Amino acid sequence: FPIIALIICAPWVYTNCIKVIKFYFDRCVEAEFSDKNLAIAFFIYFLKMMLPVALTAIIAGITGNIIQNKGFMFSTKPLEPKFSKILPKFGEYFRKTLFSFEGLFNVAKSIIKVAIIVITAYLLIKNNLKTLMSLMNVGLWQGFSYVAGMSAKLLVIAAVVFIIIAIPDYLVQRYQFMESLKMTKQEVKEEFKELEGDPLVKSRLRQRMHEMMQQSMPKLVAEADVVITNPTHFACAVKFDKTKMPGPMLTAKGADALAQRMKEIARSNDVPIVENRPLARALYKEVEIGDIIPEEYYEALAKILAHVYNMNSSKYRAKFL
Repeated sequence: FPIIALIICAPWVYTNCIKVIKFYFDRCVEAEFSDKNLAIAFFIYFLKMMLPVALTAIIAGITGNIIQNKGFMFSTKPLEPKFSKILPKFGEYFRKTLFSFEGLFNVAKSIIKVAIIVITAYLLIKNNLKTLMSLMNVGLWQGFSYVAGMSAKLLVIAAVVFIIIAIPDYLVQRYQFMESLKMTKQEVKEEFKELEGDPLVKSRLRQRMHEMMQQSMPKLVAEADVVITNPTHFACAVKFDKTKMPGPMLTAKGADALAQRMKEIARSNDVPIVENRPLARALYKEVEIGDIIPEEYYEALAKILAHVYNMNSSKYRAKFL
C-alpha cells in the first residue's frame, strides 16, 4: 500500500519539491536561515509531501491488523515500560558486538563501508569543486542535473563496492551459520545421554539388577531342572516346562565364585549338575537371564534334559511329556 500510494502521489511530491526549491531560492537573499517563517514554510511543504503516503501506510497497517486478528484489537501491553529495554545489559551487548569474531567483523565491515563512501564523496567533490562553485551562475535545472549526476556516480561506486564487500561477507556469514549448526562437546554428551541413557544411571541399574539376582538366585537355582557347568568357571541354571514355556529358559547364571555358590545350592536342593563346557560357556555369554535358549543349542540341551529325565523320570514326567 505505501508503495502504491507513493507512485500515485509522486506528481504531488514532485510539485511540492519544486515549490520548496523555488521558495528557498526566491528568498535566499532577503531572508536568513534562522527566520521562523522559513522554517514554518519548509515544515508545511514537508507535511504536504509526506502526509498522503503516511496516511496510506497508517490505514494499511490498521486494516491489515484488523484482517489478521479478525477484528479490532486494542492492547496497552506494547506501551508498558520495560526497564530491560530502556537500560540494556551493556556488558552482554559489548561482549557480543565487540569482543567476538562476529562483532569485530561487523564493525570492520561498517567502518570500511563508511570510509569508502566518505573517500569517494570527497574525491568527487574535490575534482568537481570549481564546477560546483560556478553552479550559482547557471540555471536551476542545469545545476540540479549536475548535482544529480554526481550523486548517481557516488551511488554507483558505492553499490559496486558494497557488492564486492558482500562476497566475503556472504562467505563469513555462511561459515558462521555452518559452525552454529555444529554441536559442542557438551551437547554431544547430552544427546548421547538421551539416546543411550546416562552411563551413571545404567551402571546403577546394572548394580541393582545384580543385587536382585543375588537375592533371587538361590530360589531360581533351587527350582531349576538342571545346572550346566564347565565345571569351574561358569554355571547356568536351566528350567523347562512345556505347559508354560515355549522352550527351555535360562533362569540363572554365574561365573567363578557365583558359579560355585550356584552349585552348592543345586546340591542342597537335589538339582542335577551336568558338566558340558562348550554349552555352559555359550549359554553364559550369549543368553540373558529370563530368555528362552536359542534353537541352535537344543540338540545338546535335549541330551542333557533326557539324561536328567532318566535319572528321575517320575519328577520330570509332567514337564517334559
